[in-house]
Amino acid sequence: MPSPPAPLPIVIARTGGTFPALRTRLGDFEDWVRAGLGGTAAPVLTIDAARGDGMPEPASIAGVVVTGSHAMVTDQAPWSEALGGWIARAVALQTPVLGICYGHQLLAHALGGEVADHPGGWEIGTVDVGTVPDATGSDALFAGLPAAFDAQVVHRQSVRRLPAGAVRLAGNAFEPHQAFRVGHCAWGVQFHPEFGPDAMRGYIDTLAADLRHAGRDPGTLRGHVRATPEAAALLGRFGRFCLRNHGPAPAPSGPPPAVG
Repeated sequence: MPSPPAPLPIVIARTGGTFPALRTRLGDFEDWVRAGLGGTAAPVLTIDAARGDGMPEPASIAGVVVTGSHAMVTDQAPWSEALGGWIARAVALQTPVLGICYGHQLLAHALGGEVADHPGGWEIGTVDVGTVPDATGSDALFAGLPAAFDAQVVHRQSVRRLPAGAVRLAGNAFEPHQAFRVGHCAWGVQFHPEFGPDAMRGYIDTLAADLRHAGRDPGTLRGHVRATPEAAALLGRFGRFCLRNHGPAPAPSGPPPAVG
């Protein structure tokens, strides 16, 4: 009896890393994403796109999570533009995509949206995010989430205009485009489902001087940090979506070719 087909891998496209002190203590972006995906049956592979490592053919994977970064999409670095082109092809081929923060903005940029500095400057800490009920009711990731939930954020740029045909899924008073979907299997989230409270506090502490310069109180921001279970659940939902829709590799058809 033939073995069941092996599941296709889920790829984490690494677009940068966290601060060295945080990495030493808590791990890096790809570690947090992998933990958030949970015990998926699919292998999870990390590819360092920011280093220029090549991405696989979209049809050969179950899905991709594009991480956050300290880089800026508007710099249009060659590696970032190359990854954006790959993302556009993955969306066209209906390979599941989840872009986080930088990945969210790169998804929008790759599909014709606009990314720019946010006129309000920093959004950082644990914030309230509201869903768009008419859009999220049947969404594979957002269905069943409460009308408002907590999420971790740290960004100065944002998606100022969504790509044509994109569906807005969530936002708040500061950032209307906290989440969007393109088609049925590509999502961007400005917030960080992979961040736990310790990571969020670490960002506030590391950026404290910049925040004070911008008129923000790091102590107050730190005191408001809390767990964000609803936002965190999106990574596990995405992993399960990938397995349901693009999990097993196709079984070979017909007898194996003759050798010799």
